[in-house]
Amino acid sequence: MSETINVPRTLKKQPLAIRVIAGIAKYIFLLIIVAISIGPIIWAALSSFKTYAEINASALSLPKSFNFKNYADAFKYAPIQKYFLNSVIVVGVSVLVTLCVVAMCAYVTARYNFKLKTILVLMISASLMLPAQAISQPLFSIFKTVGLYDTKLGLIIVYAAMGIPMSFFVMTSYYKTIPLALEESAYIDGATFIQTFTKVVLPLAKPGLATIAMLQFINTWNEFYFALMLTSGDTARTVPIALNYYLGTFANNYSALFAAVVITVLPTIIFFIILQKQVMESLTAGAVKG
Repeated sequence: MSETINVPRTLKKQPLAIRVIAGIAKYIFLLIIVAISIGPIIWAALSSFKTYAEINASALSLPKSFNFKNYADAFKYAPIQKYFLNSVIVVGVSVLVTLCVVAMCAYVTARYNFKLKTILVLMISASLMLPAQAISQPLFSIFKTVGLYDTKLGLIIVYAAMGIPMSFFVMTSYYKTIPLALEESAYIDGATFIQTFTKVVLPLAKPGLATIAMLQFINTWNEFYFALMLTSGDTARTVPIALNYYLGTFANNYSALFAAVVITVLPTIIFFIILQKQVMESLTAGAVKG
């Protein structure tokens, strides 16, 4: 006597109507997510071409003409080019410092056991739990005392210190995904520790390094709190501070403000696109190279 197999209802083929409704609902959900994500950027970009009267008349209307007068006004009313250069220097150096420190520190932590390793990891974990406001007053006093207040070096130190903890855990997890046999093979072939790390581990760790570089760049470029608190003049202030110039007590230049917002956001979008491509290329290359 043959036995019958009962197929669960969830495994049976669903009716066509249910599949169509589920597909439509899926695409509606995706469209909502896309609209929430890029909607504000598109709105700011379109508003950057409007006149002040058009913005006051209707915030959602399209500009009557596309001209770049607002972008010229953005550079006229604020030293945005100076702040932009400061951001490039501060963010670029802080990203490089974070990459160098985390690439080495996370590798040693992921591969070796040593004394005080647990305490080191706990201290780095504890730094993630501290809000920026909790360290602002001690940091301000220290920077005033040692002469780092209102300097690019001071901001670089702060941003690198803020980015290291999260980047450390990202890279530690990524190093653990790299097969240990590759490093053992390099040692058997006579490679030193430095040669193994630079020629075997780091090329395979490019996706992880690109990820933390992307996160550090975006977070640092958009950072406002410490850039305002630890600076007082145009020497070291970064581009997010420039947006305050277009908002006043008695008058607001919204046209130039939207143009400045587009100028501020554009580098992060470009940097994200560039590194996203690099990550995908690194993932497909990696271990298949002979």
